[in-house]
Amino acid sequence: MSYPIAVSACSIYFLPVQTRTPYKFGSQILDSVTCVRVCIEIKDSDGKTAVGWGETPLSAQWAWPSSAGIDVRIEAMKLFCKELGQALVKFGERGHPIELGHAFQENVFHDLRHSAELGVEGGIPYLAGLVCLSAFDIATHDAYGNLLGLPVYKTYGPEYLARDLAAYLEPAEGSAVSFEGKYPCDYLNEETLVSVPAWHSVGAGDPLNDTELTGEEPDDAYPKTLEGWIQRDRLNCLKIKLSGADYEHDYRRIVAIGEIAERYNCDWLCADFNCTVSEPAFITGILERLIVESPATFHRILYVEQPFPYDMEVSPRDVRAVSALKPLFMDESAHDWKLVREGRSRGWTGVALKTCKTQTNAILMQAWAKAHGMPIMVQDLTNPMLAQIPHLLLAANSGSLMGLETNAMQFYPDASLPEAAVHPRIYSRDGGTLETSSLGKSGFGYRVEEIERVLPSAAYQF
Repeated sequence: MSYPIAVSACSIYFLPVQTRTPYKFGSQILDSVTCVRVCIEIKDSDGKTAVGWGETPLSAQWAWPSSAGIDVRIEAMKLFCKELGQALVKFGERGHPIELGHAFQENVFHDLRHSAELGVEGGIPYLAGLVCLSAFDIATHDAYGNLLGLPVYKTYGPEYLARDLAAYLEPAEGSAVSFEGKYPCDYLNEETLVSVPAWHSVGAGDPLNDTELTGEEPDDAYPKTLEGWIQRDRLNCLKIKLSGADYEHDYRRIVAIGEIAERYNCDWLCADFNCTVSEPAFITGILERLIVESPATFHRILYVEQPFPYDMEVSPRDVRAVSALKPLFMDESAHDWKLVREGRSRGWTGVALKTCKTQTNAILMQAWAKAHGMPIMVQDLTNPMLAQIPHLLLAANSGSLMGLETNAMQFYPDASLPEAAVHPRIYSRDGGTLETSSLGKSGFGYRVEEIERVLPSAAYQF
Protein backbone atom coordinates (compact mmCIF):
# COMPACT_ATOMS: atom_id res chain seq x y z
CA MET A 1 0.00 0.00 0.00
CA SER A 2 1.45 3.35 -1.03
CA TYR A 3 1.03 6.66 0.78
CA PRO A 4 0.93 9.39 -1.90
CA ILE A 5 1.56 13.01 -0.99
CA ALA A 6 1.68 16.34 -2.80
CA VAL A 7 3.77 19.43 -2.13
CA SER A 8 1.49 22.09 -0.66
CA ALA A 9 3.83 24.94 0.33
CA CYS A 10 7.48 25.92 0.49
CA SER A 11 9.74 28.61 1.95
CA ILE A 12 13.20 29.44 0.59
CA TYR A 13 16.11 30.92 2.55
CA PHE A 14 19.60 31.94 1.43
CA LEU A 15 22.50 31.64 3.86
CA PRO A 16 25.88 33.16 2.86
CA VAL A 17 29.03 31.34 4.03
CA GLN A 18 32.64 32.53 3.86
CA THR A 19 35.52 30.04 3.69
CA ARG A 20 38.29 30.23 6.28
CA THR A 21 40.77 29.47 3.50
CA PRO A 22 40.27 29.21 -0.29
CA TYR A 23 39.46 25.76 -1.67
CA LYS A 24 41.21 25.13 -4.99
CA PHE A 25 40.01 22.29 -7.21
CA GLY A 26 40.53 21.83 -10.93
CA SER A 27 40.57 25.30 -12.46
CA GLN A 28 38.23 26.74 -9.82
CA ILE A 29 38.67 28.54 -6.50
CA LEU A 30 35.91 28.66 -3.89
CA ASP A 31 36.22 31.38 -1.24
CA SER A 32 32.52 31.84 -0.43
CA VAL A 33 29.23 30.14 -1.12
CA THR A 34 25.51 30.76 -0.71
CA CYS A 35 23.52 27.85 0.71
CA VAL A 36 19.85 27.51 -0.17
CA ARG A 37 17.71 26.10 2.63
CA VAL A 38 14.17 25.00 1.82
CA CYS A 39 11.21 24.11 4.03
CA ILE A 40 8.61 21.98 2.21
CA GLU A 41 5.10 21.24 3.44
CA ILE A 42 3.41 18.11 2.13
CA LYS A 43 -0.17 16.90 2.40
CA ASP A 44 -1.55 13.37 2.12
CA SER A 45 -4.92 12.30 0.70
CA ASP A 46 -6.55 12.70 4.12
CA GLY A 47 -5.34 16.27 4.49
CA LYS A 48 -2.64 15.44 7.04
CA THR A 49 0.44 17.67 6.68
CA ALA A 50 4.12 17.47 7.57
CA VAL A 51 7.16 19.63 6.90
CA GLY A 52 10.70 18.77 5.89
CA TRP A 53 13.96 20.59 5.32
CA GLY A 54 16.59 20.45 2.60
CA GLU A 55 19.74 22.42 1.99
CA THR A 56 22.64 22.58 -0.46
CA PRO A 57 25.48 24.96 -1.30
CA LEU A 58 24.87 26.73 -4.61
CA SER A 59 28.41 25.94 -5.70
CA ALA A 60 28.51 27.48 -9.16
CA GLN A 61 32.27 27.00 -9.22
CA TRP A 62 31.72 23.24 -9.36
CA ALA A 63 28.34 22.91 -11.07
CA TRP A 64 28.61 25.72 -13.61
CA PRO A 65 32.23 26.39 -14.69
CA SER A 66 32.08 29.37 -17.02
CA SER A 67 33.80 32.58 -18.02
CA ALA A 68 30.68 34.42 -16.80
CA GLY A 69 31.18 36.17 -13.46
CA ILE A 70 30.56 34.08 -10.38
CA ASP A 71 28.02 36.59 -9.05
CA VAL A 72 26.04 36.34 -12.29
CA ARG A 73 25.92 32.55 -12.05
CA ILE A 74 24.94 32.50 -8.38
CA GLU A 75 22.18 35.07 -8.88
CA ALA A 76 20.79 33.00 -11.75
CA MET A 77 20.81 29.90 -9.53
CA LYS A 78 19.00 31.80 -6.77
CA LEU A 79 16.37 32.96 -9.25
CA PHE A 80 16.03 29.39 -10.48
CA CYS A 81 15.34 28.32 -6.89
CA LYS A 82 12.41 30.75 -6.88
CA GLU A 83 11.09 29.26 -10.14
CA LEU A 84 11.45 25.74 -8.75
CA GLY A 85 9.58 26.51 -5.55
CA GLN A 86 6.70 28.08 -7.39
CA ALA A 87 6.52 25.23 -9.91
CA LEU A 88 6.63 22.49 -7.27
CA VAL A 89 3.70 23.93 -5.33
CA LYS A 90 1.74 24.22 -8.59
CA PHE A 91 2.81 20.76 -9.80
CA GLY A 92 -0.25 19.01 -8.42
CA GLU A 93 0.90 15.41 -8.81
CA ARG A 94 0.75 12.97 -5.91
CA GLY A 95 3.04 10.12 -5.00
CA HIS A 96 6.09 9.01 -3.06
CA PRO A 97 8.97 11.56 -3.13
CA ILE A 98 10.85 9.39 -5.65
CA GLU A 99 7.77 9.30 -7.86
CA LEU A 100 7.30 13.05 -7.53
CA GLY A 101 10.99 13.80 -8.01
CA HIS A 102 11.19 11.66 -11.14
CA ALA A 103 7.98 13.07 -12.64
CA PHE A 104 9.00 16.67 -11.94
CA GLN A 105 12.37 16.19 -13.61
CA GLU A 106 10.81 14.49 -16.63
CA ASN A 107 7.92 16.93 -17.14
CA VAL A 108 8.88 20.33 -15.69
CA PHE A 109 12.53 20.69 -14.70
CA HIS A 110 14.22 20.76 -18.11
CA ASP A 111 11.79 23.27 -19.59
CA LEU A 112 12.03 25.41 -16.48
CA ARG A 113 15.82 25.67 -16.58
CA HIS A 114 15.52 27.13 -20.09
CA SER A 115 12.95 29.72 -19.01
CA ALA A 116 13.47 33.20 -20.42
CA GLU A 117 12.71 34.51 -16.93
CA LEU A 118 16.19 33.43 -15.84
CA GLY A 119 17.91 35.77 -18.27
CA VAL A 120 20.60 33.18 -19.08
CA GLU A 121 21.44 32.47 -22.70
CA GLY A 122 21.14 28.73 -23.20
CA GLY A 123 19.50 28.32 -19.80
CA ILE A 124 20.79 26.99 -16.50
CA PRO A 125 23.13 24.00 -17.14
CA TYR A 126 21.76 20.59 -16.19
CA LEU A 127 24.16 20.07 -13.27
CA ALA A 128 23.66 23.57 -11.85
CA GLY A 129 19.91 23.08 -12.14
CA LEU A 130 20.10 19.80 -10.22
CA VAL A 131 22.07 21.51 -7.45
CA CYS A 132 19.22 24.01 -7.04
CA LEU A 133 16.54 21.34 -7.24
CA SER A 134 18.28 19.09 -4.72
CA ALA A 135 17.32 21.21 -1.69
CA PHE A 136 13.62 20.93 -2.61
CA ASP A 137 13.88 17.22 -3.35
CA ILE A 138 15.73 16.47 -0.10
CA ALA A 139 13.14 18.46 1.86
CA THR A 140 10.31 16.44 0.27
CA HIS A 141 11.94 13.14 1.28
CA ASP A 142 12.45 14.52 4.80
CA ALA A 143 8.81 15.63 5.05
CA TYR A 144 7.60 12.22 3.88
CA GLY A 145 9.60 10.46 6.57
CA ASN A 146 8.27 12.90 9.16
CA LEU A 147 4.70 12.32 7.97
CA LEU A 148 5.06 8.55 8.46
CA GLY A 149 7.25 8.80 11.57
CA LEU A 150 9.98 6.82 9.82
CA PRO A 151 13.61 7.41 8.85
CA VAL A 152 13.84 8.35 5.17
CA TYR A 153 15.70 5.16 4.29
CA LYS A 154 12.87 3.02 5.69
CA THR A 155 10.44 4.50 3.13
CA TYR A 156 12.08 3.02 0.01
CA GLY A 157 10.27 -0.33 -0.10
CA PRO A 158 7.17 -1.73 -1.85
CA GLU A 159 4.86 -0.79 1.02
CA TYR A 160 5.42 2.91 0.21
CA LEU A 161 6.23 2.99 -3.51
CA ALA A 162 3.43 2.34 -5.97
CA ARG A 163 5.79 1.15 -8.72
CA ASP A 164 8.97 -0.90 -8.84
CA LEU A 165 12.28 0.29 -10.26
CA ALA A 166 11.38 -0.94 -13.73
CA ALA A 167 9.17 2.15 -13.99
CA TYR A 168 12.28 4.35 -13.80
CA LEU A 169 15.32 2.32 -14.85
CA GLU A 170 16.38 0.32 -17.91
CA PRO A 171 19.18 -2.26 -17.77
CA ALA A 172 22.30 -1.97 -19.87
CA GLU A 173 21.90 -3.50 -23.30
CA GLY A 174 22.83 -7.17 -23.28
CA SER A 175 22.91 -7.47 -19.49
CA ALA A 176 20.95 -10.03 -17.47
CA VAL A 177 19.80 -7.34 -15.04
CA SER A 178 16.07 -6.85 -14.46
CA PHE A 179 14.41 -4.21 -12.30
CA GLU A 180 11.03 -5.97 -12.34
CA GLY A 181 9.92 -6.46 -8.73
CA LYS A 182 12.94 -4.57 -7.42
CA TYR A 183 12.78 -1.52 -5.14
CA PRO A 184 15.44 0.90 -3.89
CA CYS A 185 15.59 -0.94 -0.55
CA ASP A 186 16.93 -4.00 -2.38
CA TYR A 187 20.17 -2.13 -3.12
CA LEU A 188 20.61 -0.35 0.21
CA ASN A 189 22.08 -1.46 3.52
CA GLU A 190 19.60 -3.22 5.76
CA GLU A 191 20.56 -0.87 8.59
CA THR A 192 22.18 2.57 8.73
CA LEU A 193 25.88 2.42 9.60
CA VAL A 194 26.72 4.13 12.88
CA SER A 195 30.34 4.88 11.98
CA VAL A 196 31.40 5.98 8.47
CA PRO A 197 35.00 6.52 7.24
CA ALA A 198 35.71 10.17 6.33
CA TRP A 199 37.85 11.39 3.43
CA HIS A 200 39.86 14.61 3.76
CA SER A 201 40.13 16.75 0.63
CA VAL A 202 43.64 18.07 -0.04
CA GLY A 203 42.96 21.26 -2.00
CA ALA A 204 45.38 22.16 -4.77
CA GLY A 205 46.65 25.10 -2.71
CA ASP A 206 46.74 23.43 0.70
CA PRO A 207 50.13 23.41 2.52
CA LEU A 208 51.25 19.86 3.17
CA ASN A 209 53.56 20.60 6.12
CA ASP A 210 55.06 23.49 8.06
CA THR A 211 57.75 24.14 5.44
CA GLU A 212 55.02 25.16 2.96
CA LEU A 213 53.35 27.72 5.22
CA THR A 214 53.34 31.22 3.73
CA GLY A 215 52.14 33.29 6.67
CA GLU A 216 48.87 34.01 4.85
CA GLU A 217 47.02 31.14 6.50
CA PRO A 218 44.04 32.03 8.73
CA ASP A 219 44.86 32.94 12.32
CA ASP A 220 42.59 30.45 14.07
CA ALA A 221 42.74 27.26 16.09
CA TYR A 222 42.30 24.90 13.12
CA PRO A 223 45.21 22.99 11.52
CA LYS A 224 47.10 24.86 8.80
CA THR A 225 48.61 21.87 7.00
CA LEU A 226 47.69 18.41 5.77
CA GLU A 227 49.96 16.87 8.40
CA GLY A 228 48.17 18.91 11.07
CA TRP A 229 44.75 17.69 9.94
CA ILE A 230 45.92 14.07 9.84
CA GLN A 231 47.24 14.28 13.38
CA ARG A 232 44.22 16.13 14.77
CA ASP A 233 41.48 14.02 13.13
CA ARG A 234 43.47 10.74 12.84
CA LEU A 235 42.60 10.58 9.16
CA ASN A 236 42.92 7.43 7.08
CA CYS A 237 41.65 8.56 3.64
CA LEU A 238 43.05 11.48 1.59
CA LYS A 239 41.53 12.85 -1.61
CA ILE A 240 44.07 14.75 -3.74
CA LYS A 241 42.84 17.64 -5.90
CA LEU A 242 45.02 17.97 -9.02
CA SER A 243 45.44 20.38 -11.93
CA GLY A 244 45.07 17.98 -14.86
CA ALA A 245 47.22 20.37 -16.90
CA ASP A 246 50.74 20.08 -15.48
CA TYR A 247 51.95 16.47 -15.56
CA GLU A 248 55.09 16.98 -13.45
CA HIS A 249 53.29 19.08 -10.86
CA ASP A 250 50.49 16.54 -10.48
CA TYR A 251 52.89 13.60 -10.31
CA ARG A 252 55.05 15.28 -7.65
CA ARG A 253 51.95 16.28 -5.66
CA ILE A 254 50.70 12.69 -5.59
CA VAL A 255 54.13 11.36 -4.56
CA ALA A 256 54.52 13.97 -1.80
CA ILE A 257 51.11 13.18 -0.35
CA GLY A 258 51.79 9.47 -0.73
CA GLU A 259 54.92 9.87 1.40
CA ILE A 260 52.89 11.69 4.06
CA ALA A 261 50.27 8.92 3.93
CA GLU A 262 52.98 6.33 4.51
CA ARG A 263 54.50 8.30 7.38
CA TYR A 264 51.14 8.62 9.18
CA ASN A 265 49.73 5.20 8.21
CA CYS A 266 46.90 6.56 6.05
CA ASP A 267 45.64 3.60 4.04
CA TRP A 268 43.85 5.24 1.12
CA LEU A 269 44.33 7.95 -1.51
CA CYS A 270 42.12 9.19 -4.34
CA ALA A 271 43.25 11.31 -7.31
CA ASP A 272 40.60 13.83 -8.38
CA PHE A 273 41.18 15.94 -11.50
CA ASN A 274 37.74 17.66 -11.65
CA CYS A 275 37.24 17.36 -15.44
CA THR A 276 40.57 19.00 -16.39
CA VAL A 277 42.29 16.19 -18.34
CA SER A 278 41.91 16.01 -22.11
CA GLU A 279 43.45 12.60 -22.90
CA PRO A 280 43.68 9.26 -21.03
CA ALA A 281 47.45 9.15 -21.64
CA PHE A 282 47.91 11.93 -19.07
CA ILE A 283 46.46 9.67 -16.35
CA THR A 284 47.98 6.41 -17.52
CA GLY A 285 51.38 8.09 -17.69
CA ILE A 286 51.14 9.13 -14.03
CA LEU A 287 49.85 5.76 -12.85
CA GLU A 288 52.43 3.73 -14.78
CA ARG A 289 55.23 5.96 -13.45
CA LEU A 290 53.97 5.47 -9.90
CA ILE A 291 54.09 1.69 -10.34
CA VAL A 292 57.82 1.95 -11.03
CA GLU A 293 58.92 4.89 -8.87
CA SER A 294 56.44 4.92 -5.96
CA PRO A 295 54.67 1.55 -5.77
CA ALA A 296 53.45 2.12 -2.19
CA THR A 297 51.66 5.28 -3.32
CA PHE A 298 50.19 3.48 -6.34
CA HIS A 299 48.90 0.74 -4.03
CA ARG A 300 47.20 3.32 -1.79
CA ILE A 301 45.22 4.88 -4.65
CA LEU A 302 41.76 3.38 -4.26
CA TYR A 303 40.33 5.05 -7.37
CA VAL A 304 40.69 7.94 -9.82
CA GLU A 305 37.82 10.42 -10.01
CA GLN A 306 36.44 12.26 -13.05
CA PRO A 307 39.56 13.35 -14.92
CA PHE A 308 37.76 14.08 -18.19
CA PRO A 309 35.27 16.81 -19.20
CA TYR A 310 31.86 15.97 -17.82
CA ASP A 311 29.77 16.39 -20.96
CA MET A 312 30.18 12.94 -22.50
CA GLU A 313 28.04 13.83 -25.51
CA VAL A 314 30.37 16.68 -26.42
CA SER A 315 33.58 14.92 -25.36
CA PRO A 316 33.11 11.18 -26.03
CA ARG A 317 36.07 8.96 -25.19
CA ASP A 318 36.78 5.39 -24.25
CA VAL A 319 38.53 5.29 -20.87
CA ARG A 320 39.40 1.60 -20.54
CA ALA A 321 43.13 2.36 -20.62
CA VAL A 322 42.74 4.19 -17.30
CA SER A 323 40.28 1.81 -15.67
CA ALA A 324 42.61 -1.10 -16.50
CA LEU A 325 45.10 0.43 -14.04
CA LYS A 326 42.78 1.82 -11.33
CA PRO A 327 39.03 1.99 -10.78
CA LEU A 328 37.70 5.09 -12.54
CA PHE A 329 34.69 6.87 -11.02
CA MET A 330 32.26 9.25 -12.69
CA ASP A 331 31.32 12.39 -10.77
CA GLU A 332 30.43 15.51 -12.74
CA SER A 333 29.42 13.26 -15.67
CA ALA A 334 26.92 11.30 -13.59
CA HIS A 335 23.87 13.57 -13.44
CA ASP A 336 21.45 10.64 -13.69
CA TRP A 337 21.32 6.87 -14.23
CA LYS A 338 21.23 7.21 -18.03
CA LEU A 339 24.62 8.90 -17.99
CA VAL A 340 25.92 6.22 -15.63
CA ARG A 341 24.81 3.65 -18.20
CA GLU A 342 26.61 5.59 -20.93
CA GLY A 343 29.76 5.84 -18.83
CA ARG A 344 29.77 2.11 -18.12
CA SER A 345 29.66 1.41 -21.85
CA ARG A 346 32.85 3.45 -22.27
CA GLY A 347 34.82 1.79 -19.51
CA TRP A 348 34.05 3.80 -16.37
CA THR A 349 34.23 1.53 -13.33
CA GLY A 350 32.08 3.22 -10.68
CA VAL A 351 30.07 6.29 -9.82
CA ALA A 352 30.39 9.04 -7.23
CA LEU A 353 27.03 9.90 -5.67
CA LYS A 354 26.15 13.35 -4.40
CA THR A 355 22.95 14.47 -2.68
CA CYS A 356 23.33 17.77 -4.58
CA LYS A 357 22.17 15.91 -7.71
CA THR A 358 18.91 15.29 -5.76
CA GLN A 359 18.15 12.52 -3.32
CA THR A 360 15.89 10.93 -5.94
CA ASN A 361 18.65 10.74 -8.54
CA ALA A 362 21.16 9.48 -5.98
CA ILE A 363 18.86 6.59 -4.98
CA LEU A 364 18.08 5.67 -8.61
CA MET A 365 21.73 5.91 -9.71
CA GLN A 366 22.81 3.83 -6.74
CA ALA A 367 20.34 1.09 -7.64
CA TRP A 368 21.34 1.07 -11.31
CA ALA A 369 25.05 1.00 -10.51
CA LYS A 370 24.77 -1.73 -7.86
CA ALA A 371 22.61 -3.89 -10.13
CA HIS A 372 25.34 -3.73 -12.79
CA GLY A 373 28.22 -4.42 -10.42
CA MET A 374 29.52 -0.84 -10.32
CA PRO A 375 30.91 0.30 -6.95
CA ILE A 376 29.79 3.66 -5.60
CA MET A 377 31.37 6.40 -3.50
CA VAL A 378 29.69 9.34 -1.79
CA GLN A 379 31.29 12.70 -2.56
CA ASP A 380 31.01 16.13 -1.00
CA LEU A 381 29.95 19.55 -2.22
CA THR A 382 31.63 21.01 0.88
CA ASN A 383 28.32 20.52 2.70
CA PRO A 384 27.86 22.54 5.90
CA MET A 385 24.90 22.90 8.29
CA LEU A 386 21.85 20.78 7.44
CA ALA A 387 23.33 19.79 4.06
CA GLN A 388 25.83 17.54 5.83
CA ILE A 389 23.20 15.19 7.28
CA PRO A 390 21.56 13.72 4.11
CA HIS A 391 25.08 13.58 2.64
CA LEU A 392 26.28 11.42 5.55
CA LEU A 393 23.16 9.27 5.52
CA LEU A 394 23.62 8.48 1.82
CA ALA A 395 27.04 7.01 2.63
CA ALA A 396 25.72 5.24 5.73
CA ASN A 397 22.96 3.51 3.76
CA SER A 398 24.24 3.03 0.21
CA GLY A 399 27.04 0.49 0.60
CA SER A 400 29.69 3.04 -0.31
CA LEU A 401 33.06 1.54 -1.22
CA MET A 402 34.83 3.51 1.52
CA GLY A 403 32.78 6.06 3.45
CA LEU A 404 32.38 9.61 2.21
CA GLU A 405 34.33 12.73 1.36
CA THR A 406 33.56 15.45 3.90
CA ASN A 407 35.40 18.75 3.96
CA ALA A 408 33.15 21.53 5.28
CA MET A 409 34.99 21.19 8.60
CA GLN A 410 38.16 22.17 6.74
CA PHE A 411 36.94 25.11 4.70
CA TYR A 412 34.14 26.66 6.82
CA PRO A 413 33.91 24.78 10.14
CA ASP A 414 32.32 27.66 12.07
CA ALA A 415 29.37 27.74 9.68
CA SER A 416 28.01 24.58 11.30
CA LEU A 417 28.48 25.36 14.99
CA PRO A 418 24.73 25.43 15.85
CA GLU A 419 24.21 22.05 14.15
CA ALA A 420 27.39 20.63 15.68
CA ALA A 421 26.09 21.44 19.18
CA VAL A 422 23.32 18.87 18.59
CA HIS A 423 25.27 16.45 16.37
CA PRO A 424 28.94 16.78 17.39
CA ARG A 425 30.15 13.62 15.63
CA ILE A 426 28.49 14.54 12.35
CA TYR A 427 30.66 17.65 12.11
CA SER A 428 33.87 16.24 13.60
CA ARG A 429 36.05 13.57 12.00
CA ASP A 430 37.67 12.37 15.22
CA GLY A 431 39.24 8.98 14.61
CA GLY A 432 38.84 9.50 10.88
CA THR A 433 35.10 8.79 10.95
CA LEU A 434 31.70 10.44 11.28
CA GLU A 435 28.84 8.95 13.32
CA THR A 436 25.06 8.87 12.85
CA SER A 437 24.05 7.97 16.41
CA SER A 438 22.73 11.45 17.31
CA LEU A 439 20.10 11.55 14.56
CA GLY A 440 16.38 11.59 15.27
CA LYS A 441 13.96 8.83 14.37
CA SER A 442 12.00 10.39 11.49
CA GLY A 443 12.92 12.01 8.18
CA PHE A 444 16.63 12.73 8.01
CA GLY A 445 16.69 13.09 11.78
CA TYR A 446 17.87 16.72 11.77
CA ARG A 447 16.26 17.58 15.15
CA VAL A 448 15.83 21.13 13.80
CA GLU A 449 13.79 22.20 16.83
CA GLU A 450 16.91 21.71 18.99
CA ILE A 451 19.32 23.56 16.66
CA GLU A 452 19.76 27.16 17.73
CA ARG A 453 20.13 28.68 14.29
CA VAL A 454 18.47 32.01 13.53
CA LEU A 455 17.39 32.01 9.91
CA PRO A 456 17.07 35.18 7.82
CA SER A 457 13.66 36.14 6.55
CA ALA A 458 12.42 33.82 3.82
CA ALA A 459 13.47 35.10 0.40
CA TYR A 460 10.39 33.47 -1.19
CA GLN A 461 7.28 31.72 0.06
CA PHE A 462 4.72 29.83 -2.01
